Amino acid sequence: MQNYKELKVWERAHSFTLSVYGLTKGFPKDELYSLTNQLRRATSSIPANIAEGCGKCSQNELAHFLNIALGSANETEYFLLLSKDLNYIGEDKYIELDDDINQIKAMLIALINKVRKKL
Repeated sequence: MQNYKELKVWERAHSFTLSVYGLTKGFPKDELYSLTNQLRRATSSIPANIAEGCGKCSQNELAHFLNIALGSANETEYFLLLSKDLNYIGEDKYIELDDDINQIKAMLIALINKVRKKL
């Protein structure tokens, strides 16, 4: 068990989640229960699964939850692309967010590899 708040990837994912929540406040109201909800859930699932994995007793379980977080990051990446293609976010904001999510994914992959080496 470790304190998830000490992980840079959790910190980055949490900050990213806050940004996405702010961004989606401007999405059309008819998207509230669809794309807005899906994007928020996928994004918040990243730091939530990191936190859950850190609360487990084994490295194997931690790796499992980090993999789930990585899957949520990939889902988030797609929802951002969809949001851009639907003109809910501009090209510049999309590029910024896409870069952020890809950096989070790289950090997760590095952490997963580190955890797996301890198995």
